[in-house]
Amino acid sequence: MKNGIEVLDSSYSWLRLFFTLIVATVGNAGMWIVILVLPEIQDTYSISRSTASIPNTLTMIGFGLGNLYFGRAIDKYGAFYVVIIAAILNAIGFYFASISITLSANSVCHLLIGFGTGASFAPLVADVSLWFKKRRGVAVAIASSGNYFSGAVWPFMLGGVLETQGWETVYHYLAMISIFAMIPLAALLRRKIPEAVISQDNTNALNKISSIGLSRSLLIILLSFAGFGCCVAMSMPQIHIVALCTDLGFSLRVGSEMLSLMLIGGIISRFLSGILSDYVGGVYTLLLGSTLQCISLFLFMPFDGLVPLYVVSLIFGLSQGGIVPSYTMIIREYIPASEAGTKAGLVLMMTILGMAFGGWISGLIYDLSGSYQIALWNGVLFNVMNIVIILYIFFRTNKLRSEQTVIA
Repeated sequence: MKNGIEVLDSSYSWLRLFFTLIVATVGNAGMWIVILVLPEIQDTYSISRSTASIPNTLTMIGFGLGNLYFGRAIDKYGAFYVVIIAAILNAIGFYFASISITLSANSVCHLLIGFGTGASFAPLVADVSLWFKKRRGVAVAIASSGNYFSGAVWPFMLGGVLETQGWETVYHYLAMISIFAMIPLAALLRRKIPEAVISQDNTNALNKISSIGLSRSLLIILLSFAGFGCCVAMSMPQIHIVALCTDLGFSLRVGSEMLSLMLIGGIISRFLSGILSDYVGGVYTLLLGSTLQCISLFLFMPFDGLVPLYVVSLIFGLSQGGIVPSYTMIIREYIPASEAGTKAGLVLMMTILGMAFGGWISGLIYDLSGSYQIALWNGVLFNVMNIVIILYIFFRTNKLRSEQTVIA
């Protein structure tokens, strides 16, 4: 068996990445399926659009808390136990949500679904990043794409079931899939990274963070606020695209196809961003992605036709897909590996809270104005806040690069 630094970028590393991608694709279903069923929940409980967004908001809150909790757990116990617990929580949440009589009970179940789903995002991405060095950016991008694969695959596969049998049946299927797919896959993630690799990575990260004049705490705070801002902006198209389509007279299937197209663009963007970050680092990649997302938000404003919305959805996905993985890359560059899961979980919790707040505030703005135009402008403002913070980090890290170039 290989040990020490030899395990990095090894054949086992890539195999583990493949298993992680499958787990993430199954485990992240809860984050996306609630978007697909939003109009159905609104009809089931005879409520307003903003009220119907509450289950989604609680899913996002649970998802954020799950990222934080399971991020700490994966640092301490490893991926095996985390995935098993997540599978059980997801199954319980899906089943009881499907039989909930009241919106309150349904919302609590979605909080549980979100919490379990959180284990399949930042914690797994941080875990697999430990097994790579030269191709860490690509590995992080692929692992985090499990979240988007989930968003692209499940609405497409279950959209017909939703239209013919209802959202309750969709949730029954997902409860069974969580148990019978995730638990067997967890056994394939039992192996842990050697302590020698963790020790060396810790030393490198501490040296790097001290050289840019920022404390670890300040860097995490800045990344947290930046992540919140970018995901408030990101949430309006991703969470409300299905509802927007139904308002314009298009079917649920059309809305789910646009969401899938958006997420397919996000998968492509994440992979390309991963390649880029291996060469220029996470900060450069994050700044580029945030700027492109801001530009793409403007493209939703003038169009309400079927074909233009398909095109804009794809452009939006291609623009912003690499943003969230870039936060993990920055953390892995400047934060010790022994804290990778915890810190990545914290920052990505803030991105999810941004998605939750953005989804809710967009629904509220829609209820008050009868249009998504103001909600898009709200997203642009939060996106600008994000860019300002990333520019500050960019100039600090760029100063380090310049000094290193002069010394060389």
